[in-house]
Amino acid sequence: MRTLPPFDGLVAFEAAARRRSMTLAANELRITQSAVSHRLKKLESFVGALLFNRTGTGLSPTPAGLALLEDIGRLLDDMAGLRARSRAAAKPAILKVGVGAALSQYWLLRRLPGFMVSNPNIGLELVAVESEAQVRAADIDVAILWQPKSAARPSSTQRLLFNEHVFPVAAPRRVPRGRLLSNPKTLVNLPIIHKGPAGRNDGAEWSWPVWFEKLGIETPVPETMRFDSLNLALAAAIEGAGVVLARSLLVHDAVAERRLCRVLPPKWDMPSSKAHFVRWQTVLTGDKRVSRFANWIADEADRTSSSS
Repeated sequence: MRTLPPFDGLVAFEAAARRRSMTLAANELRITQSAVSHRLKKLESFVGALLFNRTGTGLSPTPAGLALLEDIGRLLDDMAGLRARSRAAAKPAILKVGVGAALSQYWLLRRLPGFMVSNPNIGLELVAVESEAQVRAADIDVAILWQPKSAARPSSTQRLLFNEHVFPVAAPRRVPRGRLLSNPKTLVNLPIIHKGPAGRNDGAEWSWPVWFEKLGIETPVPETMRFDSLNLALAAAIEGAGVVLARSLLVHDAVAERRLCRVLPPKWDMPSSKAHFVRWQTVLTGDKRVSRFANWIADEADRTSSSS
């Protein structure tokens, strides 16, 4: 009889290897850190080898871990593909697309009618997803993800959409005369909007203390208001609550329509350490619905970039 590895251990291992952190893996899988640790120990016992080196900077896969990581990626794709083939046979015209709430609200939704007009025979089902775990759980055909650039390399199952940059924005009525600040240090006089839980590291470009240091502002960053997601933080900024750090793709339309405005000149922009890319299930490679949608959204991203 074939002895199978613990599936929950494989899922925990893949998340921990990708995140290089048991804490971040636990947050993604919505379980405790101790549960992730327990599942990894079960998997290491099954494999008979140590899968991670635990260092002060996070988790680093051992040679055995790297080999397993390559195998598990194919396994998860194949398992997702089994579900996709069944659904594609039952509903061949429907494409299930996963996308983050902020990108959907501030950029994608107003462009979708154009896709529907050009592709009347393709139906779309949109699902809000914020992580790869949610993509797998929702059985998504095509996902638009915002991930580290190291994971956004082109392949047979994904393509890069847009390299973004990060800069502060606010409602025009919040900024003196609705114009760029002549003295960047006066940014300290505006209410500051923070996104995400305190202490979470999304990269230096999202850190207000890093921005204050860059601008030569010696005053500590005030904890004026904080929102769990960028989606909510941008909504608050549009309503005039204060200044928020934003990604160029998300605020392109709002800035063009003067619902938001830049606070600092573009020379202060910081490149995003993450990028948007579109990914589809391996079994759907070559599917005309996927090709049309992926090509369309890549063209829309290029048009946004060229008009920024």
